[in-house]
Amino acid sequence: MQTYLRLLAYLKPHWLLFLLSILGFLLYSGTQPALAWVTGWLSEAVFNPSDEATYLIPLTLVGIYLIRGVGSFIGTYYLVKVSESIVHTLRCQLFDHHLQLPKSYFDAHNSGEIISMILYNVAQVTGAATNAVKIIIREGIAVIALFSTLFYLNWKLSLTFLAIAPLIAIVVSFASKRFRKISKRVQGAMGEISHVTSETMQGYQAVKSFSAEAFEKERFYIASKASWRQSIKFSRVAAINTPLLQMIVALALALLLYIGLLFLKDMEPAAFVTYMTAAGLLPKPIRQLSEVNSTIQKGLAAAESIFLLLDMPAENDAGRRDIERAKGEIELKHLEFRYPGQTKPALKDINLHIKAGEVVALVGRSGSGKTTLSQLIPRFYQEYQGEILLDGVDLKQYRLSSLRRQVAVVSQQVFLFNDSIRNNIAYGEMQDYPDDDIAAAARMANALEFIEQQPQGMQTPVGESGSLLSGGQKQRLAIARAILKDAPVLILDEATSALDNESEYAIQQALENVMQQRTTLIIAHRLSTIEKADKIVVMDEGRIVEQGSHASLLAAKGVYYQLYQTQFSKGEE
Repeated sequence: MQTYLRLLAYLKPHWLLFLLSILGFLLYSGTQPALAWVTGWLSEAVFNPSDEATYLIPLTLVGIYLIRGVGSFIGTYYLVKVSESIVHTLRCQLFDHHLQLPKSYFDAHNSGEIISMILYNVAQVTGAATNAVKIIIREGIAVIALFSTLFYLNWKLSLTFLAIAPLIAIVVSFASKRFRKISKRVQGAMGEISHVTSETMQGYQAVKSFSAEAFEKERFYIASKASWRQSIKFSRVAAINTPLLQMIVALALALLLYIGLLFLKDMEPAAFVTYMTAAGLLPKPIRQLSEVNSTIQKGLAAAESIFLLLDMPAENDAGRRDIERAKGEIELKHLEFRYPGQTKPALKDINLHIKAGEVVALVGRSGSGKTTLSQLIPRFYQEYQGEILLDGVDLKQYRLSSLRRQVAVVSQQVFLFNDSIRNNIAYGEMQDYPDDDIAAAARMANALEFIEQQPQGMQTPVGESGSLLSGGQKQRLAIARAILKDAPVLILDEATSALDNESEYAIQQALENVMQQRTTLIIAHRLSTIEKADKIVVMDEGRIVEQGSHASLLAAKGVYYQLYQTQFSKGEE
């Protein structure tokens, strides 16, 4: 009930339209007893014919169905309008909140699960917010109106029918728990289907390269079978629930008919026909109310998962300091960090000072903590101990938006959107930048030459995840995007790894020009790319083990010397 009330709270901005829909359903369902009364008048007219009844009964019947038609249209149309607005609001809130969640959330949840939440779970809420509410209001009013008629005609006899209420409540309560439990499993299964589908379609090239079609088919079959199994369980409960309730209502009706016929002398024939007609009209709305329970439970299970996510705390953005453009001085003091759920720290007692405009290279074996350290500077992770200072101010004092404007990142894994080359370079806040500035950034990244060779130039689509471009071309667009941002701090995480030697040399020349006005942090496995860095920081198992210039580190003959010798001995061979 708490979840449903929270869901219904979204009605508040649309209360006037919601009242109109209720009015429509009142017109529709309020005429249900009138059909019973018309039946009673008809039975009386059969035994006592009159000219008046000959005209009045047909006209009354037409009037009743005209009112029902108008009421049904008003009720259904305005309720759908309200409920679709609620679903739109929920979907946007869910999407917006995902953008505010910390990186640790995305590390722990796969993309298929997230897509399933936004599309499938919200679709289930649509059922609870539209069809369910429509049936509850429409059929609920019908049941109340019919029961009122029964009690008006013979309240003693009506108490017999009311005695079935506890039985109906027991069946509905049991079914509700089962529906909600199974619905949660169905949602989980749908998330797994979305995950497998998303991974396979995005990694289709790897699938084909390793002849993994049979493996992926089996993986999808298992996920789909799990969803099928839960859906069948859900349908089985629904299939048992409705006829069981119908049987209970039928038994009550039979008992009512038996008692009514025993005491027929206490009622007028026309009143008795009216009474039994009204009682006979009750099973349909009661059945529909029982069937809608499954839809409600689906919606409630989906709403629970949605509200659970909406209640997740967003990224900590308690800082209030704004900065136009930082100088770029970075200092790390006794920095320690471990990933959520991990016991072993990824970074241990890191102390490092980077002057404004300095080029610093981070080197070390895979897993030594280089990328982790670089991701803490734009505060992608915030659960660290120690201090990280930008221009002498703790990062936590800056607003996230202001801090991240100071940092441009080019990572090894380039992500391009299914849009034009221009819009991929001028992404986000840069979308309105002049075309000349975009072209200049592309030229500095050595990308303009291949862009001009494209059929539509800057307006050429890049395909999903840049599938229509080569690895080197995608990397150059990512570098152009970082150049256009013109941030005082530049992080290059294996930024030239996807380039051939010729392209790498050209971009190194461009990056050297860009680095002159920026504090640059370079993460590289190929040591030849960072020989000219002002400072080289050597990391191993989350610690800084050496730092200095290329020449001094070689002279020290420590970890860096060993890494360098290993790479270049292979190169000479």
